[in-house]
Amino acid sequence: MAHTEVADAPAVLFRGGTVLTMDDAHTVLTGADVLVVGDRVAEVGPGLTGPEGTLEVDAAGGIVMPGMVDTHRHMWQTAMRGYGADWTLTQYFVWYYLESGRHFRPEDVHTGNLLSAWESLEAGVTTTVDWSHGLQSIDHAEAAVDALAAVPGRFVLAYGNIQAGPWEWTADPALRGFLDRRRGDLYGWQLAFDVTGDPSFPEKAAFEAARELGLPVTTHAGVWGATNDDGIRLMTEAGFADESTVYVHAATLSTDSYHRIAATGGSVSVSTESEQSAGQGYPPTWQVRKHDIPVSLSMDTSVWWSGDLFSAMRTTLGADRSREHLEAHAVGDTVTNVHLRAEQVVDWATRGGSRALGTDELGRLTPGAKADVVLLRNDRSPVSFPLLNPYGHVAFQAQRGDVHTVLVDGRVVKHEGELVGVDLADLRRRADATVEHLRSVMGEDAWVAGMNPAMPDADDKVLDNPYQYTDFRTDTTLARGSIFGEPGAGEG
Repeated sequence: MAHTEVADAPAVLFRGGTVLTMDDAHTVLTGADVLVVGDRVAEVGPGLTGPEGTLEVDAAGGIVMPGMVDTHRHMWQTAMRGYGADWTLTQYFVWYYLESGRHFRPEDVHTGNLLSAWESLEAGVTTTVDWSHGLQSIDHAEAAVDALAAVPGRFVLAYGNIQAGPWEWTADPALRGFLDRRRGDLYGWQLAFDVTGDPSFPEKAAFEAARELGLPVTTHAGVWGATNDDGIRLMTEAGFADESTVYVHAATLSTDSYHRIAATGGSVSVSTESEQSAGQGYPPTWQVRKHDIPVSLSMDTSVWWSGDLFSAMRTTLGADRSREHLEAHAVGDTVTNVHLRAEQVVDWATRGGSRALGTDELGRLTPGAKADVVLLRNDRSPVSFPLLNPYGHVAFQAQRGDVHTVLVDGRVVKHEGELVGVDLADLRRRADATVEHLRSVMGEDAWVAGMNPAMPDADDKVLDNPYQYTDFRTDTTLARGSIFGEPGAGEG
């Protein structure tokens, strides 16, 4: 069947797979079918039949699971794929906040979003939050939405502008006009800005704007050297923290902050590859589990890391278990049963993301749910069998090359290992144009130096405050007790 016919199939039937329904009971079905009609899951079970014209997909030996949800990705940066592999968080701040990020034109944001959107779908991530803090102008914002709307995925635009104070850009009448024009073009919207902890709380006006616009707030919280407990306290005491608030990273926070997040119903988006490598703090799942705070997963940016949630699941398991072992070894004990299981991180990659977005229609394969479906099957790989523990297989064995078929809203966007409807040659040309623009505006020496940062010396100093729209400085981001946080914080 041609790709156009596949994409236009009125119904799709996945036949004979191991189905991770991710329903409330986490029901797993073997040798089962999933029938999709229109934009919804119609039936799940054995021996199903579809209406005339149904596309049948052989899922035998494979895993059928809900589409994954990434709740925090700076999609606009994707044309710089891998450039910052050896960066620290400080170097990222210098690059994007203070220097070269200012040089991104609307067309560069458009290119990054296009590339990232297709990258998501190719890896079975059917819903991606574009944490778009490079929107220096409405033209940049228009370009971002144009790109996302052109790709058959499900996208949420988290609107932000790191080049201005959030109290400034949220008050711009042009932003209101933009939202009036474009709000129906994407699956969802958020406002994206950070809270420095400045006691004057200048971000209050941005929270008020978000409330007036009816938009959730997503914020980088608990980031070493940048955001801290004071920001959490200001948000909660002013009544701006609620169940729609998404706290990204949340790594260097005190127990008090986790109590506040839990009490107000917020969720944490964990970017484990990022936290491990860049230095926001130790990946916090070992703490948020204790406080029963909902978790979703995210990949942050392809400037450093991979853009698939398979990486997120396995690195999150590794970091959480490593922390648990370290805590035990520190007191001469041994962990005999780990707390965090593969099943939980698969939930975080699917239902967790759906919950963070305030919906229950994504992240599950049950009748009536939105038909975002992923089939993992790779008959060309010896790693695809035997399939014994399906959650363990997804979390530790699978990779983007195993993504056989992807549906978004019932539409086939990847089939038999190939994306449907993508023009990769055009994407390559666009990415090359962005790279050439940045190289020319920076100069070749600066370009090469940025990709190959100098080795540290004794005089190197951490950038204290990347947010140049405020002079506020603080010493409250220092870790408490040890480099891992407060003593005993991970117990229980």
